[in-house]
Amino acid sequence: MNISFDNTVELIEKKSKFIGYKLSCKSSKEVEEALEKLKKEHKKATHICYAYSLKSPFLEKAVDDGEPSSTAGRPILSVLQKKKLGDICVFVVRYFGGIKLGAGGLVRAYTKVASEVLK
Repeated sequence: MNISFDNTVELIEKKSKFIGYKLSCKSSKEVEEALEKLKKEHKKATHICYAYSLKSPFLEKAVDDGEPSSTAGRPILSVLQKKKLGDICVFVVRYFGGIKLGAGGLVRAYTKVASEVLK
């Protein structure tokens, strides 16, 4: 399957680079394929966090990929839920810039990237 992303955005927060990707998808298999594609493209990335919401069968998942618990995947998922979106996955690739953002900073950064990529 050829995975193509609907939209991408980039955000720099305290020297960390966050790259958001929006994927329209119908299955968790598509999400896994897109994740593999991103892992190949961004070999040096510190984290690839994501969340998705599928309509039928209804399924939601949030993944922090090594970020502190509930500071990455959860905020992305909550943006999808607030916008009442389904069959959508948002990935955020993070390159750590050397300055720790703290839990609040991470939540704000991941939320902002997810909101921007969905515009």
